[in-house]
Formats: sequence, C-alpha cells, structure tokens
Amino acid sequence: MIKLGFAITGSFCTHKRILEEMEKLVLKGYDILPILSDNSFKTDTRFGEAKEFIEKVEKICGKKVVHTITEAEKIGPNNLIDILVVAPCTGNTLAKLANAITDNAVTMCAKSHVRNNKPVVIGISSNDAMGLNFKNLALLFNSKNFFFIPFSQDDSAKKPHSLVAKWEKTEDTILDALKGKQIQPVIE
Repeated sequence: MIKLGFAITGSFCTHKRILEEMEKLVLKGYDILPILSDNSFKTDTRFGEAKEFIEKVEKICGKKVVHTITEAEKIGPNNLIDILVVAPCTGNTLAKLANAITDNAVTMCAKSHVRNNKPVVIGISSNDAMGLNFKNLALLFNSKNFFFIPFSQDDSAKKPHSLVAKWEKTEDTILDALKGKQIQPVIE
C-alpha cells in the first residue's frame, strides 16, 4: 500500500476536481494523509465553504487533515509517507517551494518529506505559471525529487500565462515518480 501525502493549496476552482482524484486513489488502495494550506483550511469562497471542504477531504481519506506547521513537521522524521502530491499547487506555493520558504503546513510537509530523499509531485494550477513564476517552475523542474503532473494552458486566449495540470494523469505521475522518473510528455 502506498502511503501518500496529499497537500492542497488555493486555486479553489480546481478543488472539486482534486477531490475526484483523491477518491479514485483511495478506491485503488492508497493510504492518503491530507494536508491543507492555511488558505484551503480557512477560506470560504464562491466555490464553497472551508468547513464543508475539510469535511469532504476527511471523509474521503478517513483521517483528520494536517493544517499546522507543527503537525506537518513530524511527517518527515516519522517517515509517514512514501510520496507527497501538492495539488493544486498555486504560483504562490510553487515560489515558496522553489525558494525554500517554509511558512505553512504544505511547505513544511514538503521540506520535511524531501529531507528523506523522497519524491514530491506537483500539480500546477496557476494564472502566472508562464509569467513571473515561470522561473520557479523551471527551478523545481530541474531539482532532484520534484516531478510534475503533465500540464497545459487552460485558456490561452484569456489567460496566456496560466497553466493547469491534467488531473487524470495524477496516478500515472505518482507511479513514475516512485521510480524516480518524470512522466512524459509533461507539456500537452
């Protein structure tokens, strides 16, 4: 059984799709530890209330969400997961990961997990991934133990700098990352 950390950040418009992927993984036997960023844990949006989102995540995973730095720090030293998925990964989180900024549960979990030389899968969902954040995407793409779910522009006419992961490729990316391989093609 694969022990999977599933870290969810903002990009609230993708949360419904992320929950669908989580459900698929649980049905396939993955043991999922859910981790939420501060914004995902506390923010009510037009896409739903935070409390309802937390309830859905906990019901799917059968576990309480990790949402504090203190809780997340224990993940690495206690070897709680085999692989970490950060999805959706906003531009803000992408920049923090690329620049070793640890200021919330998701970034602490990633730092704590990478210390064990284990893989982190990034599911990008950012309106500026091909803008100012492009350098951060490139930096992580060339960093050891970071792997990307294939992605594409989601609306090149209205949002020319925006990228979003192909969520249906999440499990395939996980399986390749566990072998130390980046799924190909990355850009679809």
